[in-house]
Amino acid sequence: MGFSKDSCCVCMLQLFIVVCLIVQCVDVKVHADLNATLTVNASLASARRIPDTLFGIFFEEINHAGAGGLWAELVSNRGFEAGGPNTPSNIDPWSIIGNETYINVVTDRTSIFERNKVALRLEVLCDSTCPADGVGVYNPGFWGMNIEQGKKYKVVFYARSTGPLNLTVSLTGSNGVGSLASTVITGSASDFSNWTKVETVLEAKATNGNSRLQLTTTTKGVVWLDQVSAMPLDTYKGHGFRNDLFQMVADMKPSFIRFPGGCFVEGDYLRNAFRWKASVGPWEERPGHFGDVWKYWTDDGLGYYEFLQLSEDLGALPIWVFNNGVSHNDEVDTSSVLPFVQEALDGLEFARGDPTSKWGSLRAAMGHPEPFNLKYVAVGNEDCGKKNYRGNYLRFYSAIRHAYPDIQIISNCDGSSTPLDHPADLYDYHIYTSANDMFSKSTAFNRVTRNGPKAFVSEYAVTGNDAGQGSLLAALAEAGFLIGIEKNSDIVNMASYAPLFVNANDRRWNPDAIVFNSFQHYGTPSYWMQLFFSESNGATLLNSSLQATGSNSLIASAITWQNSADKKTYIRIKAVNFGASAVNLKISFNELDPNSLQSSGSSKTVLTSPNLMDENSFLQPKKVAPINSLLQNVGKDMSVTVPPHSFTSLDLLKESSNLKMPGSDSSSSSSV
Repeated sequence: MGFSKDSCCVCMLQLFIVVCLIVQCVDVKVHADLNATLTVNASLASARRIPDTLFGIFFEEINHAGAGGLWAELVSNRGFEAGGPNTPSNIDPWSIIGNETYINVVTDRTSIFERNKVALRLEVLCDSTCPADGVGVYNPGFWGMNIEQGKKYKVVFYARSTGPLNLTVSLTGSNGVGSLASTVITGSASDFSNWTKVETVLEAKATNGNSRLQLTTTTKGVVWLDQVSAMPLDTYKGHGFRNDLFQMVADMKPSFIRFPGGCFVEGDYLRNAFRWKASVGPWEERPGHFGDVWKYWTDDGLGYYEFLQLSEDLGALPIWVFNNGVSHNDEVDTSSVLPFVQEALDGLEFARGDPTSKWGSLRAAMGHPEPFNLKYVAVGNEDCGKKNYRGNYLRFYSAIRHAYPDIQIISNCDGSSTPLDHPADLYDYHIYTSANDMFSKSTAFNRVTRNGPKAFVSEYAVTGNDAGQGSLLAALAEAGFLIGIEKNSDIVNMASYAPLFVNANDRRWNPDAIVFNSFQHYGTPSYWMQLFFSESNGATLLNSSLQATGSNSLIASAITWQNSADKKTYIRIKAVNFGASAVNLKISFNELDPNSLQSSGSSKTVLTSPNLMDENSFLQPKKVAPINSLLQNVGKDMSVTVPPHSFTSLDLLKESSNLKMPGSDSSSSSSV
């Protein structure tokens, strides 16, 4: 006897129902296992203040972060020095307008400036036979100049001539077509028989993110040019910083800025290391130098003074990293290091000295008579294993401690696993690793001794295949690491991501926090991740414990912080779910008035994306970016779902009278 069609359908339906029930049961079991409870003690008695300095930034001149980036100078190789001191030399990226029948262009050593003697000589061979637009040179800037309609640009250069000068200064498209702004500089032979400074302001009548600066003439004769600069007038406070990039950094609310490197400070060889004295004074007199680690020339317009000014503009403490007589490939013997020690002392006098002192007077002449608030210095970068580091370090330590006893001195040697064998106020800790390892390092400082110097995690990032050019995966792992840092902020005093900036046209290192070109920018997921910690500096860490079943991929913390804008107090819960399944997180507060939390004004912010390797780009600058929403059902006991592969922040608005003190039934009105 065979089955009928109807009975077959019934059986198939029954089988389908059974399968669905089995799947449902399994699904319920999986999700039931992914529960977690965060218990938060809201009492001030068990809380601990987080250092005001915990989260900041590290700026290194890498990836054209400064030259062609934050520093708004539009001209690359403005002094024609990048080709070296011997002439004739390479003038790249300058190019010649007109062929050799019209013009000869060569460098010579006739500049008025003693520390950068190279100048550009233009011999114009044509007169009435010159092309209608003239002959001369142009500079494309750093992969194109961003010229915006209605904005003004100050062009400065030095010129001399064998005869009358008739020079057109113009901003054009990248191919020289389409004038965005122009003016004509004229003068008699006597006006330009000696080097003469020329200044003019151009107002753009159109926008082009890939423009160039041209200097052309149709007058026969010889013209010399030197120190050609073009700067937008609308830099931040007129201090020379590109506004959009400055704002990206300001939004991070950094407590400190470590500068100017990194390997940039060391150099592959000492002869190419950054030297602060060559980066101060009038910009025209700065010789510039070739950064042989990252393989490009900098005019050092963004110099020691500008870094100190940047720190002040950001409201951040400056941390000056100086060379200790050690590079990647050569070292000064400790017996010969005293001139380097004196250079560091002179640098401190420049930053902090009385305006009547030798170096303090130079600072004052540059526009800042008041001392800068320099309280931290790092003796070298990643030099601990070098033969002469410890001997050199002790010479620097002794001299600085004697002259400036309040300055905090940072050693390159990691004291997290082995006690230092030399005195220091802080020690440097760098970590570049895979995502899984970074996330596991959230407990790295749990067992570190609380005696002795504090830790400065001055460089951290997920790198390699997990990072790409800035992935969600990397950001989540770093977020877990930073929660661990926050919870260990009794021993970790400072932390900063590296690197901060990358010009998309010159990626020397991946990933980076902020990506830009001449006219665009975006933050990577790691940038957005850091904003979750922007309120942690000086906040109060609440004692909390996390219990999770079936998952070790969740980490969480709790702080209280006050919004500087509205003066309201919040409890912020941060949770990283590094796993592939959602977690039902129950949050329970002890020592907290039941009605002290308000739904109105409370919010949730989540950083996630469908794919762990998702990245942002110029086309999709916020593909991976925080999404903010109102938070409902806020209370002393509450539950939230933490999505898979996500970083979640809950800001719970509190009443003004809020935290209970232990052993008291009354609430305390003391603010946190």
